[in-house]
Amino acid sequence: MTLLTQLREIVGDNHVLTDIETAKYDHDWTGKYQATPIAVVRPASTQEVSDIVKICAAAKTAIVPVSGNTSLAGGTYGKDAVMISMERMNDIRDIRPDARIAIVGAGAVLSSIHDAADAHDLVFPLTFGAKGSAMIGGALSTNAGGSNVVRYGSTRGLCLGLEVVLPDGQIMNLMSELHKDNSGYDLKNLMIGAEGTLGLITSAVLKLFPKPRAYATAMVAVPAFSDALRLLNDLQAATGGLVEAFEYMDALYVADHLTMFPKARAPFEDKHDINIMVEVGATAPNLTDLQPDGTIPLVTLLEDTLGQMMEDGRIVDAVVAQNDAQRREMWERREAAGEVMLLRKTMINNDICVPVDKVDDFFERIDARLAELDPKALHSSVSHLGDGNIHFLLFPTKDDAQHIDVLTEAVEDVVLSLGGSFSAEHGIGLTKKPSMARRKDKVALAIMRSVKAAIDPDNIMNPGKVLPQTN
Repeated sequence: MTLLTQLREIVGDNHVLTDIETAKYDHDWTGKYQATPIAVVRPASTQEVSDIVKICAAAKTAIVPVSGNTSLAGGTYGKDAVMISMERMNDIRDIRPDARIAIVGAGAVLSSIHDAADAHDLVFPLTFGAKGSAMIGGALSTNAGGSNVVRYGSTRGLCLGLEVVLPDGQIMNLMSELHKDNSGYDLKNLMIGAEGTLGLITSAVLKLFPKPRAYATAMVAVPAFSDALRLLNDLQAATGGLVEAFEYMDALYVADHLTMFPKARAPFEDKHDINIMVEVGATAPNLTDLQPDGTIPLVTLLEDTLGQMMEDGRIVDAVVAQNDAQRREMWERREAAGEVMLLRKTMINNDICVPVDKVDDFFERIDARLAELDPKALHSSVSHLGDGNIHFLLFPTKDDAQHIDVLTEAVEDVVLSLGGSFSAEHGIGLTKKPSMARRKDKVALAIMRSVKAAIDPDNIMNPGKVLPQTN
């Protein structure tokens, strides 16, 4: 039997897509990477995934996993491969309120997990702009961060257990519900962030948290990044560590957002260089109960804290959301970044991280380098400022591969000089393999290659991604 015939016997004719049927899956979010795969197969169970992998392994056919396909680094490029889509494995198997866990399939869409947790007055705090299409399997495979990292941590910290299909088709059950387990190597965290190069995540046990009974959200402008860090630390002290989001948007991003969404409102009446969306959330009644005068103590606390900071000159402007509509407007401005980034044709998408007290240094140093290399280049940034993760979009004056490489290396130079990383949460995929080759510790790369060779000796799991070739 042919490979396609065997695959159809497992999942049925309707779930083996070929040729034009694969159009939905054959390109990434940016449109930079496009290739028609051999087929897209849509299993409905872990056993079906295992059977598919065994067939591909026997044929030594490459396998590329795909979830919501919101990748920004080419991680789902599927040329000459069988793509395994997790979209039918979207079950939210169990919500256990007392244990505060959710057991879900890899194809569960992030917003669906949010809704399921919300029904129990709980939250799964991972959130970002693509939450309506991104699936948890992809978020785990890239160790996504999102806007609430400052309080809850990245995806790795939100996962207790995994189920993984290995390159030979074996099913590895790591579906622990434990918060402590020192029984050997941490294979769960090896699989998280591996971008499907070591195995296919099929299920997960996720941590849930109490749903805040009240939020206080504001847009704040500060004179300098050093003031932003002091603002974060002061708000953490004033609220007892309740800051959930601390998101930076620069002036060019705000202007581009208004260009793309002309019906949207500017964050302030005046323009500012450093615009920060801050949100705090609380569960305690003394902060969340509606007062006789119609106020909520948490909102009043944020207003009073920001007011005092403005009197002290530590902030230059602030707008506090007075209702859910205003809060949604602030979040929509930040979460539109994926669309706004495509406004200009030529772009270098940098997903970097520096120590939180080095953000100001990064911008000063990169501006100096750009003045030498491409003085008229523009750059726009949004940032999970609370953890130092900067989405630094660079718009060069010419679309020339060599010039783009020079600018990319300049960004890497600055980032590494500050003890940072050239990759924070979008994964490596294809886009950042040159950076891996140039910048990753050579011993670490050798260990990674050894792990890959041991687990996937035939190199069929998402081949060509993450690890650069040896010289």
